[in-house]
Amino acid sequence: MMPGPVLARVRAEMGDLDGSGMSVLEISHRGSAFRRIADKTESDLRGLLAIPDDYRVLFMQGGATLQFAAVPLNLTTADVTVDHLVTGAWSRRAAQEAAKFCNVNVAADGGPSGYRTIPDRATWSPNPGAAYLAHAVNETIDGIEFPFIPESGDVPIVADMSSTILSRPIDVAAYGLIYFGVQKNLGPAGLTIVVVRDDLIGHARSGTPSLLDYGEVSRSGSMLNTPPTFSWYVTGLVLEWLKHEGGLTEMRIRNERKKDLLYETIDASDLYTNHVDPTYRSWTNVTFDMSSPDLETQFLDQAADAGLANLRGHRSVGGLRASLYNAMPEDGVRALVDFMKDFERRAADQGLGTRSTE
Repeated sequence: MMPGPVLARVRAEMGDLDGSGMSVLEISHRGSAFRRIADKTESDLRGLLAIPDDYRVLFMQGGATLQFAAVPLNLTTADVTVDHLVTGAWSRRAAQEAAKFCNVNVAADGGPSGYRTIPDRATWSPNPGAAYLAHAVNETIDGIEFPFIPESGDVPIVADMSSTILSRPIDVAAYGLIYFGVQKNLGPAGLTIVVVRDDLIGHARSGTPSLLDYGEVSRSGSMLNTPPTFSWYVTGLVLEWLKHEGGLTEMRIRNERKKDLLYETIDASDLYTNHVDPTYRSWTNVTFDMSSPDLETQFLDQAADAGLANLRGHRSVGGLRASLYNAMPEDGVRALVDFMKDFERRAADQGLGTRSTE
């Protein structure tokens, strides 16, 4: 979901950007008009995240998934070991991709729990000589999230923050590298942002494609080739909206209220179940299910009729999922909760539906 004011501004400026007589879709990425957009976008992102001066901000392509390869290509050699915390589908894929380029030590694996919890820190088996420790802060498919920054000593932490970035304040300096696709909380798909500490740049292994080499991307001002200019432009507008709305402190307050409202509804229900350990429940992607697939189909059909969309769980796990990104207003969550309660009452009247069990 995109913020309404941002969509309105995109609509207003689509045919004429800043009186230029040209659309943002038509201007050159090398021209002064787009350069101003690019510079302001980076400045606003730095301000919102309080990014330290010794970190570069790189605007790249290929989605966060391409960073699964770019990170080891830039931060390792073939004989080096890296640590991965596997807590869901995306961190598992990241570890599998990294294994093509270096040695991967799975320091913790939530698979035995069905990715319903994060393994206790005492059970982790990190390699003290690892080049980095990688993890996904939030697993969009499994609905599980880290509520803490992993302890890694002097080993840099690499974090995939695609689905949580800008949803609350973070300590950028605690990480060596953060990456995120913008399509969850910032803009249209096509742009991926990497925030990386200076000392981790310039070490790409021989043969790394230029477009994946953090040093090359940094030196070019993220303009090695034509970037996804429209996505970059909309991302800049969303950052302006975030500043206007009160920044990340305000986003944290709103997002905490939204997730609490939905989880409280699920927990109080005899029909809906969330299987994730409450300590590690995602703020952003709330997964739940019912005892009967037929009931879930009815739920989705009737929700669509009520104007509630995109509630089907990921195809790999099924069930139901509500995504509560920044632009989703609290009224939207209340509408969902009201529908869920009404659906449960009607199901009970028909003698259908009880809380699903293991």
